[in-house]
Amino acid sequence: MDHHDIEVRGIRIKVAYSFGARLVGLLGRRALAPDEGLLLAPCSNIHTLFMRFTIDVVFLDSEGLILAIHRDVKPWRVRAARRAYACLELAGGGALRGGLAVDQRLARLASHRLAVAP
Repeated sequence: MDHHDIEVRGIRIKVAYSFGARLVGLLGRRALAPDEGLLLAPCSNIHTLFMRFTIDVVFLDSEGLILAIHRDVKPWRVRAARRAYACLELAGGGALRGGLAVDQRLARLASHRLAVAP
């Protein structure tokens, strides 16, 4: 299975399990719904080359701690975070709508699985 769907804080998140799924990411999409996201794991950097829309990029460690949030990343950009284990890509403004903040624990990400932290 390349993808698995989960929901965290009202955001439907597709988890990209395989290398191929992570490589393709959001390429080819015209948009991302406001309540939709893609989790890439493992992943410590992303690019928005060839993308058609702006995204929020949330980097997490393996324990689900939010390390960095890059808001409204436009097409043709690159973003990275040291110590990141995963990257959550959201529609532009999604981090704010989801109430996400740096140093907040979103979820445990060990073994590419996402289990919502209490």
